[in-house]
Amino acid sequence: MTAKIRKQIYIEADQDVLIKQLVHQKGGSEAEIIRQAIAFNIFIFSVSTLDLSAWEQERAFIQNLISSRTDTRSANLAARRFT
Repeated sequence: MTAKIRKQIYIEADQDVLIKQLVHQKGGSEAEIIRQAIAFNIFIFSVSTLDLSAWEQERAFIQNLISSRTDTRSANLAARRFT
């Protein structure tokens, strides 16, 4: 188990009620529920700040494929009309 650092925080009354409900439903301690919530939010934040340049390149590649396919279809349709 890793060493823990004591932090004193203030929460809203409705947050306190929700934490107590979670403890009642899941067991454990209020501190564990708060640690899990912090860990979850850190994970979500880290995922949302990932470098999206690879996905942007993939999107451009797919759009290029779609537009070239559309151009080929248009050329084929035009050729059929004149034959």
